[in-house]
Amino acid sequence: MALYEVVREIENSCANNQMRDVFFDEIETDDPLEVVRALLRDERDAKLRLEEHDAESFTVFAECAGITQKFLFTKI
Repeated sequence: MALYEVVREIENSCANNQMRDVFFDEIETDDPLEVVRALLRDERDAKLRLEEHDAESFTVFAECAGITQKFLFTKI
């Protein structure tokens, strides 16, 4: 299994608020998409899109309930 540092950004949909909620975590997994699905298990119709940067990092974009969340995975 690979160990990743994961940065999760959640858009803030409140009017006049430009900030994002940002969370940091270390996750050990062989299937990062399954990790994101598990984190969003209560969201119906979540759409995931994977964008690879290089062999060590990639981003998963998740759209659900009108909000985009971004999960940046970087191998440790």
